[in-house]
This record gives sequence, C-alpha cells and structure tokens, in this order.
Amino acid sequence: MSTATLPAVPADETRMSLMEHLTELRDRIVKVVVALLFGMIVSFLLYNQIFEFLLGPYEDIANARPTDTLGDGRLLQVDPLEGFGVRMKLALYGGIGIAMPVILWQIWRFVTPGLYDHEKKYAVPFLASALTLFLLGAGLAYYTLPRALEFLIDIGGSENFVTAFAPGKYFTLITYMMLAFGIGFEFPILLIFLQMANIIGPAQLRQARRYAIVGICVMVAVITPSGDPISMLMLAGPMVLFYEISILVGRILERRRAKVPA
Repeated sequence: MSTATLPAVPADETRMSLMEHLTELRDRIVKVVVALLFGMIVSFLLYNQIFEFLLGPYEDIANARPTDTLGDGRLLQVDPLEGFGVRMKLALYGGIGIAMPVILWQIWRFVTPGLYDHEKKYAVPFLASALTLFLLGAGLAYYTLPRALEFLIDIGGSENFVTAFAPGKYFTLITYMMLAFGIGFEFPILLIFLQMANIIGPAQLRQARRYAIVGICVMVAVITPSGDPISMLMLAGPMVLFYEISILVGRILERRRAKVPA
C-alpha cells in the first residue's frame, strides 16, 4: 500500500500571512488618518461654534459668581500665539470626535478574524454602543465641569483670587476631560470584547472584582486632568457599574456559546 505524500508547505507561507496581516493594519491606519484629517478640517471651519459650546461651563460660573471671575465669561489671553494654538487644538480634538465612528469601525474590522462567525454579527451593536457610551461620557464630563471648576475655585480661596482662565489651559482642561470620560466609558466594550475573544471570562472578572475597583480608582485619578474629587467620583462610579454589567453580559455570552455546535 502506498502512502500518500502530503503537499509541501511553501517556506514563505507564514511570512506571507504575516505580511498580509501587516498590510491590512496599514490600510486601516491610513483610513483612520484620512478620517481624522477630514474631521480636523470640519472642526477648523466650525471653530466658532465649538468655541462657544465649550465655553459654556465657564460662562455659567462667571455669570453666577461675578465677583470671583471677570464676570462676563471672557478668557484672558496673554500670548499673541495662543488664539491660533487653541484653534488648532480644538480642530484636533474635534477631529478625533468626528472620526470616532471610523476609528471604532476599523478597530472592529481588524480584530473580527479572531471571533466566531456568529459573533461577527455584533458589528453594528458594537459600533452603536461604543459611540453612545463615548458621547455619554463626554456629555457627563461637560455636565460635571462647572461643579469641578467651582470646587477648584473655592479650594484656592475665592476671596483672595479673581479667576481669569487662559484660553489654552481652559480648553485643554475641558477637552481632556471630555476625552478622558469618553474613553473611560468605553471600558465595558473592552471587557465584553475580551470575553468574546475568550481571553477572560466572567468568573475571572468576579474573582478580580476587588482588585479591579482599586485599579479603576487609580486609573481615574491618573486620567482625570482636573484631579478634583467630584470629577473622579463621577467617572469612577459608572466604570465600577460597567464592570458589573460586563460580568452579566459575559454570562449571557457563555450561555449562548454553549448552545452553538462546535
């Protein structure tokens, strides 16, 4: 009886597979960069509208506490180049926000080969939930900022200081706050994806709950630019809640996966 000879595997098959993987990564990065540039152009053109929107929290405080601030909600510019720098920063951060759907979609398309076929159908829910959570996080930061600013003004002794924020530092603070909250609200998406990819399971998340809560508090303290307790509590609370929700979702995924034939 003759033994069938298996076809020889090309020596460069693994290398070709790796090259294809890197080529796909390059193509998706290019798409993200193009989307980011488009978003920056749109944000640059809509600078005045974005400026007025982001200035809202400070105007609320200035109107409510005219003796502690300049009283009319204006910012104090001391650098002749600061106006242009602020416009470019807002264009960049606004571009990230506008390009976020493309960024999330490219991330999803890049990682889906590691998922089961029945799990790839979650593309639209993933994108919709990720965008919704990012907007909710950014909105919560915008809502929290006036209270955080009041705390920072009071802790510094409002009777001895007149608050007049510089444009660059103020807009850096509010945009970093909105980005930090938006990214923080993506936490459950990350945990759910790791469970879908079988990297972790709900049992492991339950066992690590105490360490996770401590880790969340430390991470929030690091990524919250204002460093005030109000902002940190407003971000840490939802992230702990999201952690618990991720465990529940993981259980549901385990049950559904057990019903799918191997």
